[in-house]
Amino acid sequence: MKIFLTGASGYIGNRMAELLLEKDWVTGVVGTDISEGRINHPKYTFYQRDIRDNMDDIFEKENIDAIIHAAYVLTPIHDKRKMEDINKNGSQNILSAGAKAGVRQILYLSSTTAYGFHPDNDQPLLEDSSPLRGNDDFTYSKNKKELEPIFSKFAETHPDITVSVLRPCMVVGPNWRNPTAEYLMQKTVALPSNVKPWQFVHEDDVINIMALFLEKRIGGVYNVAGDGEMTFKEMVEALGNKLVLVPWPMMYAMNNFFWHLRITSIAKSPSSGMRMLIHPWIASNEKIKKETGYQFQYDTKEAFAEFVKSTK
Repeated sequence: MKIFLTGASGYIGNRMAELLLEKDWVTGVVGTDISEGRINHPKYTFYQRDIRDNMDDIFEKENIDAIIHAAYVLTPIHDKRKMEDINKNGSQNILSAGAKAGVRQILYLSSTTAYGFHPDNDQPLLEDSSPLRGNDDFTYSKNKKELEPIFSKFAETHPDITVSVLRPCMVVGPNWRNPTAEYLMQKTVALPSNVKPWQFVHEDDVINIMALFLEKRIGGVYNVAGDGEMTFKEMVEALGNKLVLVPWPMMYAMNNFFWHLRITSIAKSPSSGMRMLIHPWIASNEKIKKETGYQFQYDTKEAFAEFVKSTK
């Protein structure tokens, strides 16, 4: 099987490529991203492309069997129009290229942020009954919500192509480095006084599940989340830092002020995204365990502990 991987130089994309290249059933990995990663392997071919660029020449040349679509603007940017263009039109571009090339499977890496952050969220969030209500004022979550119906419709109109949609919760591990990780690693961590526990999944579990879905050609929609929860007090203390609780309205206003001034050393994302801190956002993993037999290597606290080890 030859696999086309978007976002190949990103956090999950790079780890995924490394794993696939060691699999006997993978004949080759074709990666694409706006910047070249560190992979050097005889079975790996890289094309430097924007996800919105035409990919027909790559598919014609490489004889692709399956697509992993992991390219996405993860870190919030102030240019919402550009972010949406990359996330939504890039995804449409990959679907069109895959359909034209006649691939057998498309695996899309979605997120539990597609459910949104709401006080009345189901506890836990379920794939087949919990609505996708990604917050419209937080572009990352909004786009995840909007993209899933596009993939669902694609699956309906292309029954010959297996469509797999995986919804990981917050992914952690030794390579976790994003605005949330950076914030938690500060000596003094200010958080809302009504902050809720979180859920994590280890990066190894995410890439192992992605590989399983490709090898067994499993379609459908599945949450990917570790068992259990973890409080922010536990996270901050595990990192050896100090937690300071701030009233939610004050925290929101302060962050909003610095975000609009583009002082990213203080505000690393818009205040709208901070709702993930104060609303329940826990997804069930029972479906994936029951239907695929996958057993998670790490629960939430064990996954976070692996991140903590990497910071020492």
